[in-house]
Amino acid sequence: MSNLYRLLPSVDICLRQFRDTMYPHALLCDAVNAFLSEKRGQIKDNLIKAEDLKEEKLFSALKEYVCYALSPRVKKVINASGVVIHTNLGRSVLAKEALDAVNLAASGYCNLEFDLEKGERGSRHTLVEKDICKLTGAEAALVVNNNASAVYLVLNSLCFGGEVIVSRGELVEIGGSFRIPEVMKQSGTALHEVGTTNKTHLKDYQDAFSENTKAVLKVHTSNYRIIGFQADVPNHELAEFAHSRNIPLIHDLGSGSLIDLSAFGLRNEPTVKGIVASGIDIVTFSGDKVLGGPQAGIIAGKKEYIDRIKKNQMLRALRCDKLTLSALSATLRLYYDEKLAFEKIPTLNALTASKDILKKKAKRLHNMLKGIMPKEKVKLTVEENISRVGGGAFPETDLPTYAVCVEFLEKNSAFSAKAWKERFLKTDPPIVGRVERDKFLFDVRTIANEEFILIRNCILSIL
Repeated sequence: MSNLYRLLPSVDICLRQFRDTMYPHALLCDAVNAFLSEKRGQIKDNLIKAEDLKEEKLFSALKEYVCYALSPRVKKVINASGVVIHTNLGRSVLAKEALDAVNLAASGYCNLEFDLEKGERGSRHTLVEKDICKLTGAEAALVVNNNASAVYLVLNSLCFGGEVIVSRGELVEIGGSFRIPEVMKQSGTALHEVGTTNKTHLKDYQDAFSENTKAVLKVHTSNYRIIGFQADVPNHELAEFAHSRNIPLIHDLGSGSLIDLSAFGLRNEPTVKGIVASGIDIVTFSGDKVLGGPQAGIIAGKKEYIDRIKKNQMLRALRCDKLTLSALSATLRLYYDEKLAFEKIPTLNALTASKDILKKKAKRLHNMLKGIMPKEKVKLTVEENISRVGGGAFPETDLPTYAVCVEFLEKNSAFSAKAWKERFLKTDPPIVGRVERDKFLFDVRTIANEEFILIRNCILSIL
């Protein structure tokens, strides 16, 4: 064993392998030391042989290790899972127009807070307000960094120190343990829950009202459904009740949709415009879910309330930067032409792709991969399957799709669905797929056409 330790090169010799690279020296030293430490551990545990420590093989492994260790922390990932709005993979993919807008804003100075007409200081909050109002029918609008911030800011601005009435059936928790009761507590408001889990009536709201009631909060249960023996109060009735008591009706819509998608089988998701028209005073929703833009929380509604929210000192802590506003502005403008929105916004395009298109897409990927797969070890097929919307939207909706399935004929540790799933996480770029019935699946709904060749290269690197 001691002889194997002597075969390990020094740090200096290892560093010479990277003379032509641009890696920062300190980071390079850390990566090389980590690599050598890993090899020492393998020698100690009898997991490595002398032939693995020969210069050519060792330096090849070193370069691969350093390249992976010093690659960008945020990496491009191929989403082969079929989950369109994948929270863990960055949710919505931006449209090219949004990417171009981000690049323009990032590559130099921009008019983030400068009024070009007046030649003086302006406000970043006006950059997307007109577009939001035009597309939703709201009187005014405001954008913060996500929908949780939007809900917090609205409650803190309009209801601090008072009670807010919420139905028990709407006290939701979403991913990351974001809970409506906790957000209300942090915002300085007291929760007054009414009704039961499955049924809440108008009388429940009426009986709960007191001189300390500051608002009624309606929460769209976007990530679950109560079906069967259930009842809630329509927005227009709640609005009539709230306005008769001179308090606002606030609606947390969560995953906000600007287009009715029911024609594509995506039902039970109200549009922002429909919510505004129903009589609510303030609606909050996400920019990076069904809308298909960057992470943002959009607040839209009555001008008198938006003006009060804009005066909140916390707004500065929750505001968006120039990159987010640029991407959101470009995304919103695509919605002025619905046909263009479906064509250009990747999230909408993926959500509404037809079975025929997906089948043809799967066959193209299948044909591309078929020639490189060892036939004696794997079987490649195209099969019907189900995709998911993700992002807490349309929880009951199955999206019919097609997947290219890799079935492993040799049952060993190297050729198995589990092993390939793990290996794909280390390829460049990493691929996140799913395993079903001991098969590895590439769901083509969430794979861009230009990513097919990347998948092929990743498989070749594994083989």
